[in-house]
Amino acid sequence: MHTIAERIISFNESLNFANELPTNFRVLNPYLNNPETLVVMKQFYHKFYNDNKQRKFIIGINPSRHGAGVTGVPFTDTKRLESVCGIKMQSARTHEVSSVFLYRMIEEYGGAATFYNQFYINSPFPLAIVRATKKGDWVNANYYDDKTLFASVKDYMITSLKKHISMGLATNEVFILGKKNAEFIQQLNKEAKLFDKMTILEHPRFIQQYKSKEMQLYLDKYILALTGN
Repeated sequence: MHTIAERIISFNESLNFANELPTNFRVLNPYLNNPETLVVMKQFYHKFYNDNKQRKFIIGINPSRHGAGVTGVPFTDTKRLESVCGIKMQSARTHEVSSVFLYRMIEEYGGAATFYNQFYINSPFPLAIVRATKKGDWVNANYYDDKTLFASVKDYMITSLKKHISMGLATNEVFILGKKNAEFIQQLNKEAKLFDKMTILEHPRFIQQYKSKEMQLYLDKYILALTGN
């Protein structure tokens, strides 16, 4: 029987999105942009998911350019990939705001090995999305930023979530990061009937950027929700 690590790696290697998007949006596949991303992603999942244990599912929005868009690991920039997970990336150096909060929470939970033994994090749309600015730059975008964009990715998201679940994830309760994200996941869940219960938590980026003075409150809220206390 394949381990959950092998199933996750196979899923990531087969990612391909070919649907048409609104003209000012693009999808980036990190595994095609940098060969080392594939290498460190495999190292991460072999290290923390080399078993067949069922895990609880934590759902983000979609990968950022500086987190999973580089490392291939959700909410993990190169700094924390190296300092916490023990995996060094040679070709890139990134700092991602959401990663700071998430790994503080992981530390309080008991560390990376303990946390990843119980939880799996990914996104309903598992590839990075960027949009063009008026100046012609490309910046991070969320799948729900534009109605036409959401319509373009909706079916792919449902299929993607079903594939995640089939890897060996619990469906009795799912943890959704971000209140607006939760509104859209609820739409998908109503249609596809994927999860029994949805527990909504503030998104790590929101906490780190706007609620840093209340950090401990949100860390405690996460731990209580994830442990079921």
